[in-house]
Amino acid sequence: MTNRYEALIFDNDGVLVEPTDTAVLVDAVVEAFHAFGVDIDRSRARHTVEDDIVPREIAAEHGIDPEAFWHYRELTASLAQQHHVLAGGKPMYEDVAALTRLDIPRAVVSNNQHATIEFLLAHHDLPVFETAYGREPTLAGAAKRKPESDYIERALSDLGVENALYIGDSEKDLVAAHRAGIDSAFLRRDHVADIDLSTEPTIDVPSLHALTERLSAVEPEQQR
Repeated sequence: MTNRYEALIFDNDGVLVEPTDTAVLVDAVVEAFHAFGVDIDRSRARHTVEDDIVPREIAAEHGIDPEAFWHYRELTASLAQQHHVLAGGKPMYEDVAALTRLDIPRAVVSNNQHATIEFLLAHHDLPVFETAYGREPTLAGAAKRKPESDYIERALSDLGVENALYIGDSEKDLVAAHRAGIDSAFLRRDHVADIDLSTEPTIDVPSLHALTERLSAVEPEQQR
């Protein structure tokens, strides 16, 4: 079945490595506002993290340039995650090793910061990915996050392919894949095991082991 796809593109958080502890990101948002002289309520900071909000209105309330704030916030969040990883956070899932069984080009496209993705790939010595994209630390970069398909389309261009499978763990991943015109796989790990989807994935699997087995299976017409 691997010859059905020219490449595999993976989300990062919740797919290759465990999701970031929300408290780490909330601390980063609070720290970023503090650097601009604003003491933001922690519950409000948590809201921006949990709902993946670019806090333009909050910045405007306090006379902060949104672009400057967002750039600083992204840097702070990336460094916070890197320190968290060095302290043992965001471990790699054990089934990532299964990907080495697939002889097919691979890429990473994540909504996390690009600097964070580069750090994680190096720190965990993840299987070779030909290209990787995280969001750029700008408001324009934030606007291109999934469910938009911009970064997936960049990865497809880098790989020189059109027919690929995107593997993610959220509704946004499925929508982004659909917008990019490619198939999607929903990785139903423990943190999303019971989630109801309104967008139907092409493949629904509980692990990367199951995914590699599915992709490695020989289809009946190939056996003839």
